[in-house]
Amino acid sequence: MTDTPQVLFKNRRPGETAFLAEYQRSGGYEGLRKAVKMTPAEVRETVKESGLRGRGGAGFPTGLKWTFFPADQLGEKYLVCNGDEMEPGTYKDRELLLADPHQLIEGMLVAAYALQTPVAYVFIRYAYERCAQNLERAIAEARQAGFLGRDILGSGFACEIFVHRSAGRYICGEETALLNALEGLRANPRSKPPFPAVRGLFGKPTTVNNVETLANVQHIIAHGADWFRGLARTESGAGTKLYGLSGHLNQTPCLEAPIGITLRELIQEHGGGVWQGRKMKACLPGGASTPFMTAGQLDVPMDFDTIEKAGSRFGTGGVTVFDETTCMVEATLNLNNFFARESCGWCTPCRDGLPFVSWLLRQIETGKATMDDLQTLRDQLRNITGTSFCALAQGAVGPIESLLRLFGDEVEDHIKRGRCPLKS
Repeated sequence: MTDTPQVLFKNRRPGETAFLAEYQRSGGYEGLRKAVKMTPAEVRETVKESGLRGRGGAGFPTGLKWTFFPADQLGEKYLVCNGDEMEPGTYKDRELLLADPHQLIEGMLVAAYALQTPVAYVFIRYAYERCAQNLERAIAEARQAGFLGRDILGSGFACEIFVHRSAGRYICGEETALLNALEGLRANPRSKPPFPAVRGLFGKPTTVNNVETLANVQHIIAHGADWFRGLARTESGAGTKLYGLSGHLNQTPCLEAPIGITLRELIQEHGGGVWQGRKMKACLPGGASTPFMTAGQLDVPMDFDTIEKAGSRFGTGGVTVFDETTCMVEATLNLNNFFARESCGWCTPCRDGLPFVSWLLRQIETGKATMDDLQTLRDQLRNITGTSFCALAQGAVGPIESLLRLFGDEVEDHIKRGRCPLKS
């Protein structure tokens, strides 16, 4: 098995949580100590040069996102951490917060200093109660040690961090819906522009970043942008990544590996291969909203650009594997049912389009569809793609588009036989 520098998981031990003393023994809060001796602009530029891209799914360059934020403007501003990890097949943030909550606290403090935001919130999934408790204990430890609160490390900078438990819904992962939920409003996405950097939480400038994204920030400051870029295997990549394996594998760990590791290495070395001696038929490379990839793409490096060129998205790095006995129509129907159920109901393409897609897929799976129904399904993809108010429906159609592109013969076989060809 390939050796990988452990940056985010270096303090990870089964069933245990690292708190302040252990975190500091491994170099914890050295990034913050270094950051407060730099100017906020220098911290922002270092993060930009590092090539860090958002780990929450979209992959937008973090340093570039920060340039849109009025960091030098006086007044009320906010940093919000998106811990609403509700996409099927994605559980990396949970594992990080169970193992080493101070990494997020320090990363948020460095980010807050860079952006000059005196107040920060962690918006966390309702089911992650133990993670929330870990964070609250880490916040108390950090405050007592002088890393949080007023005049942090004698720098004159002050910051408070608060943990907010979500009431739950997948749509809360969309950053503007998250801000509405944090304000106590219904979790509907907001119209953009204005973007959160201009008018966000409570109508004030706000930056929203993912848990894993922020946990990387202090390491970049402590070791430098070149070091971070050097952790990746691909020229366009930067850093390591937390990958969560699930599905038809002999082992389903969450692990830290470089950006650029191949699907083959993840599945065979870390996942122990496909279970029961079977072969891989397909996988979701980055969570439930990413298009399928096939066994012929096992050597594609796991990086934002390379996965996109292969016809999918890197997403969150949650790799779900399906073996050769899987009915891809049934699998896609299961995925779409989730997204249809989690729609906030705000816009027609999502509210009405996704349930209709589920109905069409169910007709195909149960052998009741005609070729006209298949054409209607293609029409629905065109109707939904690029027309929904937020990215939920756009992500939902990713598996459906790839089902028709990669497994079109299997879909048509359902219709011609009047049943699922993989079931007796």
